[in-house]
Amino acid sequence: MYLPQLIKRAEAGEKLAVLTCYDASFAHLLVGAGVDILLVGDSLGMTVQGHTTTLPVTLEQMVYHTEAVARGAAGRSFIIGDLPFGSYQESPAQALHASARLLSAGANMVKLEGGAVMLDTVRFLVDRGIPVCAHLGLLPQSVNTTGYRVQGRDQTAAEQLLRDAEAMQAAGVQMLVLESVPGSLANAISLTLDIPTIGIGAGAGCDGQVLVLQDLIGLTEKPPGFARDFMAGAGNLAEAVRAYVTAVKSGTFPGPEHSF
Repeated sequence: MYLPQLIKRAEAGEKLAVLTCYDASFAHLLVGAGVDILLVGDSLGMTVQGHTTTLPVTLEQMVYHTEAVARGAAGRSFIIGDLPFGSYQESPAQALHASARLLSAGANMVKLEGGAVMLDTVRFLVDRGIPVCAHLGLLPQSVNTTGYRVQGRDQTAAEQLLRDAEAMQAAGVQMLVLESVPGSLANAISLTLDIPTIGIGAGAGCDGQVLVLQDLIGLTEKPPGFARDFMAGAGNLAEAVRAYVTAVKSGTFPGPEHSF
């Protein structure tokens, strides 16, 4: 699947269902269950490796997992690869090197965290033909600064998030993840931008939703409040994933209880 197809579907009002994915077996299962986008997230540092944050994940590890997911998807899904901490913040040239590694491994797009400070890097990548997804709101790679808490609650922070989102779009990003922000703010940003927005703990107003796979299938000991265990009542993993896809596309997930 190619990016223009996804954008056209979002513009037509179809919600995009996104899940994290780290290996070939799950890639095959998720594609078969109708997931639109597979995110090879640096969340694997916590879900797969057992770390308490995403910070220890290396570029080599991201390349390894992206290759595995790409083999399992076999060209049937759009793949986004996270640029891990320390692989892109130093300079645009460093970001280009890391992005090239992920695209060569099978990703169709790279994702990076941060607002205004990353604009030059985004422009540099986009000018060189690399599709970029931005990530605003709660930034897991900045956990030592911000902690894991909802962002954009007060007016000043909300206005800054909106400005960052608009600046990212102007710089050339073609998709935006909004994490742990009030639903009303995410909705306002989504209505302002022309690019698809993907929410996680950001209410129902985004153009799509993403969850960490382990949260969806009930493997997380203390899942975040915005998650839902789709394995409850499901007969098997594929059925749980199909239920998630259906809930996202019908607009029944996330509900008010999964939003801030």
